[in-house]
Amino acid sequence: MADSMGLQFVSPYAFEAMQKVDVVRLAALSDPELRLLLPCLVRMALCAPADQSQTWAQDKKLILRLLSGVEAVNSIVALLSVDFHALEQDARKEQQLRHKAGGSNGESILVSQLQHGLTLEFEHSDPLRRLRLALSELLAIMNKVVDSNGEFFLKSSELFESPVYLEEVADVLCILQAELPSLLPIVDVAEALLHVRNGDWFLCLLVANVPDSFNEVCRGLIKNGERQDEESVGGRRRTEALRQLCQMNPSQALNIRAMVVEECHLPGLGVALTLDYKPDSADEAVSPLVSYVSGLLLGTNSKVRTWFSMFIRNGQKRESSSVLWQMRRQLLLELVAILPRSRSTHVPNDGDMDEGGGSGYSGLREEHVVKASALLRLYCALMGIAGLRPTDEEAEQLLQLMTSRPPATPAGVRFVSLSFCKLLAFPTLVSTPEQEQLMVMWLSWMIKEEEYFESAAGVSASFGEMLLLVAMYFHSNQLSSIIELVCSTLGMKIAIKPSSLSKMKTIFTQEIFTEQVVTAHAVRVAVTNNLSANISGFLPIHCIYQLLRSRAFTKHKVSIKDWIYRQLCETTTPIHTQLIPLIDAYINSILTPASKANPEATNQPITEQEILNVFQNSAGVAVFIGGRQRYSITTQLLILYYILSYEENLLASTKQLALMQKKPKSYSAALMDQIPIKYLVTQAQGLQQELGGLHSALLRLLATNYPHLCLVEDWVCEEEVTGTLPLLRKMMLPSNTCRYTQSQLHQAFQKLPSSSPRLMRILEHLTLLSPADLIPYAEALTSSTALLLEPAVPRRILQTLNKLWMGLNTVMPRRLWVMTVNALQPSAKLLRQQKYTQNDLMVDPLIVLRCDQRVYRCPPLMDIVLHMLNGYLLASKAYLHCHLKETADFDRQNQTVSNLGIQGQPDTPEVTREELKNALLAAQDSAAVQILLEVCLPTTEEQQLGGSPEDTEPEGGLLSDLREVQCLICCLLHQMFIADPNIAKLVHFQGYPQALLPLTVAGIPSIHICLDFIPELLAQPQLEKQIFAIQLLSYLCTQYALPKSLSVARLAISVMGTLLTVLTHAKRFAFFMPTLPCLVAFCQAFPPLYDDVAALLVQVGQVCASDVATKARDIDPLITRKYTESKSMFTLQTVDCSRMSLTASHLN
Repeated sequence: MADSMGLQFVSPYAFEAMQKVDVVRLAALSDPELRLLLPCLVRMALCAPADQSQTWAQDKKLILRLLSGVEAVNSIVALLSVDFHALEQDARKEQQLRHKAGGSNGESILVSQLQHGLTLEFEHSDPLRRLRLALSELLAIMNKVVDSNGEFFLKSSELFESPVYLEEVADVLCILQAELPSLLPIVDVAEALLHVRNGDWFLCLLVANVPDSFNEVCRGLIKNGERQDEESVGGRRRTEALRQLCQMNPSQALNIRAMVVEECHLPGLGVALTLDYKPDSADEAVSPLVSYVSGLLLGTNSKVRTWFSMFIRNGQKRESSSVLWQMRRQLLLELVAILPRSRSTHVPNDGDMDEGGGSGYSGLREEHVVKASALLRLYCALMGIAGLRPTDEEAEQLLQLMTSRPPATPAGVRFVSLSFCKLLAFPTLVSTPEQEQLMVMWLSWMIKEEEYFESAAGVSASFGEMLLLVAMYFHSNQLSSIIELVCSTLGMKIAIKPSSLSKMKTIFTQEIFTEQVVTAHAVRVAVTNNLSANISGFLPIHCIYQLLRSRAFTKHKVSIKDWIYRQLCETTTPIHTQLIPLIDAYINSILTPASKANPEATNQPITEQEILNVFQNSAGVAVFIGGRQRYSITTQLLILYYILSYEENLLASTKQLALMQKKPKSYSAALMDQIPIKYLVTQAQGLQQELGGLHSALLRLLATNYPHLCLVEDWVCEEEVTGTLPLLRKMMLPSNTCRYTQSQLHQAFQKLPSSSPRLMRILEHLTLLSPADLIPYAEALTSSTALLLEPAVPRRILQTLNKLWMGLNTVMPRRLWVMTVNALQPSAKLLRQQKYTQNDLMVDPLIVLRCDQRVYRCPPLMDIVLHMLNGYLLASKAYLHCHLKETADFDRQNQTVSNLGIQGQPDTPEVTREELKNALLAAQDSAAVQILLEVCLPTTEEQQLGGSPEDTEPEGGLLSDLREVQCLICCLLHQMFIADPNIAKLVHFQGYPQALLPLTVAGIPSIHICLDFIPELLAQPQLEKQIFAIQLLSYLCTQYALPKSLSVARLAISVMGTLLTVLTHAKRFAFFMPTLPCLVAFCQAFPPLYDDVAALLVQVGQVCASDVATKARDIDPLITRKYTESKSMFTLQTVDCSRMSLTASHLN
C-alpha cells in the first residue's frame, strides 16, 4: 500500500512491550511511538483493573506518570467520557434503517445533516459527535463490504485520508472498537479497513492497541483472502497489510505463514513473509526460502502443491515488482553465492580438466554441497512441477552449479547424482555448443572419478552405477525407464517428454558409453559388500540386471557368471529387492540364446563345485546345521532358489531347446542330495519379513519339483516340533546338563534290552533338543533302528524314537529316509551290504516295503515306513514327470529329423510315453496299496491265537499291534484315495481278500467313492469281480445307508436276477453261494428291498428245483418223482426260512 508511505508504524519493540505490558519498555519509547499506543494506555489507566495485585498498582502509577506529560491524552479521556450505551443503540437503529433502505446513503440517526465536509465537521465537533462521525463512516464501509459479494472496492473517505487528522481518527477508531466490541467485531473492522486508504496503518494501530487479537485478525484476513493474491488489487492490499502486521510482530510470522498454507490462500504472502524472515541463528546449510518453497512443492499435500504451482505460473506474467520475481532474485543470489569463485561461462581446456576435482576451476566447497543439492532439487521442482521458465541468467548459473565438482563425501555423491538427473530432466539448459562441450567434459570427469568417490566417500551406491544404468537404458531405447530413474532420484514426479532425451541419447551412445564399453566396464565394477535392502540408491546390481535383460553380455561375449556368484555370496538380510529378478534374468540368459542365428550366445551357469562351496563349512564338510559357516543363510537360500528355478526353467524350455539342438546341462542328483533343502526352507519360514517374496517363491518351486517335501502332515508335525510346548521344554533344559555323544547312543542301542533304562534317558534328553541340534545324532538313531525289532523292547522307547524321527524329518527328510530304508532291510540283505540311494528309491518306491517283516507288527516303526512310502510315491511321480519332460522333446525332435520327407508319419511316441508313464504310476500305487492290504491280514500264528480265519481281531482285542497297524494303513489309504480317486477304482477292480472288506469299509472314510464305479464293476465279464462288487456293496450299504447306496443295491439285485437265468449250473453255484448272504445286509440297510429280495430267493429256489429235476429224470423216473418231491419241499423250506429271516430283519 503505497498510500501509507511516510507514516510511522508501530515498531516490533513497542508491540512486544504492549503485548507483555512491560512498563519499563513503554517508558523507553519515544513520543511519536508512544502516541500510537495512547488509546490502549489511557483505557488501561482509567478503567478498573481485574488485577488487584500490588505489582500492577505500581505499574499503573508508572503508566499515569508516563501519560501525564502527553497533551493528546486529554482528548482521549474526553472520548472515553461519552455514553457508549446510547451510542450503540443509535448505531443499531441506523443499521436497521440502512438495511430497510437497501444500503443506500439516506438519512442517518448517528449523524444529522452535515453543513460542511466530513473533515471540517470532524475538526469542529465535540468528542461525542466525532465518535458518531467515525462510527457512521465505518458502518457504511462494513455494510458495503458485506454487500460486495467478495468484489474488491476502494472507498474514498475524507476522514481516513486527511493526513492532519489521522492520529485523532485512529484514536476514535480504537476507542470505538474497544468500547463497542459486539457492534464492531475486530475481524470485521480489519476487513473494512482494507478498503480505505491508509488502511494498513489504521489496522496496525488497531491491533497494536488490542495486541491479544493479533492471531484472530490475521486468521480472519487470510480466510477471507484470495487463492491467488498477486492477481488482484484487493489481494495485493491484503498481502501488504498482513505483511505489515507480521513486521510489527515478527515472532508470529512463521505461524501466519503456516495459516496461509493451511488455508491455501495468499501464496504471495507466504513467500513475502519468508523473504522478510530473519532467523536468530543463521543456518548455513539451507536457507528458509529454499526450505519453505521445497516443502510446498515436494510435500505430500497435492492440494498445496497445485495451489502454489498456480501462483508460480501466473506470477511469471506480471512485472518484475511482484513477490515471485523477488523470490527468484533471492534464489539466484543464493545460487551465485555458493558457486566456486573462479567459475565463469567459458569452457575450460583439457589442462584445466586434468587438474582434478580439487582445482580452483571447479571446486565446490564442502560446506556448500548440501545447500547446492537443496537448490538443485528446488529448481527441479519449480521447473518440473510449477512450470517455471528460467531466464537466460538463471539457466547459465544453474548449469555452472550442476557442472561443479564437489568433494568426495556422501553429500558430494548425492549432489553429482542430482546434477546428472537434472541434466536429463531439463536438457534445454544446454543450448549452446560451448555448454554442450562443458557437459560432456563433466560427464567424462564423472566416469573417471567414480571409483575414487565411492572409496573416499565410503558409500556403496555411487553415481557410477547410475551412469551405467542410464547408458544401458539409452542403448536399449528404454526412455521411460530413464524417466522413472530420474524422478526416483530427484524424489518428485516430473513430466519429461521422451523426445527431449534425443540429444542426451546421442551423446551417451556415441561419445561416452558405447554398448561394448558398458558391458566391459560393468564386469569390472566391484560387488556391493553385505548387500541388503538397507542400502538405498543405485547399485551395481541394477546395472547388471539391465544388461542381462538386454542380453548385452552374451552379445559381446562377456562372462558375467563370476560377478553374479560373488554378489550372491555377499548378501545379507533384509534381502535386496533386485536379487530375485537378477537371478531370473541370469537363468533366462543361460537357457535362451540372444538370437536364433547364434544359439551358443548364452551365459555359463554356476558350477556344481561353486554351489557346493556355499553349503560347506571351512573344513569342506557339508553343513546341515546353523554352525560355523562361510556364507550367510541369505546366500544359501538365494543359491537354492537359483538351482530350483534353473531346473524348472530348463524343463519348461526343453521344446525350444530341442528345436535349436541345444541341451544345457542339468545339475546332478548327487549335488541335490547334499543340499539341505528342507532345513533351508524351514529357516526361511522364520525370516519371512526379512526375505520378502523369497520364501513364497521357494515354496512354489518345492511344491512343483519336490512334492514329497511339502506333505501336509509334515507341516502339521513341524508345528508340534517348533511350537510353544517344545520351546518351554527346551527352556527347562539346564545349560550345564549332561550331553550325550553319538557313540554313547550307539552303545546303548547295542546292549538292548538290558540297557533300556539308559537308552530311555538318552532319548528323553534328545527330545528336548531342537531338530537342527538332533542332526548329528541322525545316523546313530537310524542305523540302530532294526535292533528295536527284537522282543522285550519297551514300547516307550519305540514311541520316543518315532518322535525323534519325526523331528529330524522336518530338517533333513531325504537323507533321513535313505538311512532309515537301508537300516530296516531284512537281515539277509544287510549281509549282502546292499545300500539303496535316493535315486533308487525314487525309481522304485516299493523298496520301502521290502523291509524286515517284523516292522509290519511294530506300529511306531510302521508309521515311519508309511510316511516314507507316501513321500517316495510323490517323489516318483515328480521324478518320472521330469524325466519324461527332459527326454521327450529331444527324442521327438530326433524323430522329426529322421522322418523328414516321410508323409503321413503319425506322431504317436509322445502319446505312448505319457500313457506308459501314467500306467507305471498307477501300477506302482496299486501295488503299494495291495501290499499294505496284505499286511492287514492276520498271519497264521495270529489266526491261531484269534480263533477262526474269518475273525480278524486277534487276542488282545482293539489294543493289539495288528489293529494299530491296520489303523495306520487305513489312514494312508484314505489320503491316497482322496488325492487320486482312480487309485481306489483300480484297486477295487483288481480286488482283494473278502476278509478285508469289513476293515476297509469301516476304516477308510473315503471308500464311499466306490459307489460311483460299482455299477461298472458289476458289468465286468469276470464272475470274481461281480462277486467282489456285491460283497463290497453289502458292507457299503450297511456303513453308508444313502439314497445312492439304495439305487446301487437295487441294481445289484437286478444283476443277480439276470445272472440267475444265464449262468450255468456250476457258475451259478459259485456265484450265489458267496453272494446270497449279502442280501441280508441289503435288507438290513434298506427294508424297502424286502420284496425284491424275497422274489429273487423264490426265483433261485425254483431254478434249483428245476435243475435238480432235469438231472434226476435221466436216471430213473420213479426215483426222479420222489427226489423231486423231497427236493421241492426242501427248496420251499429254504425259501421260507430266508423269508422269515428277512421278515425278522425288516421288523428289527
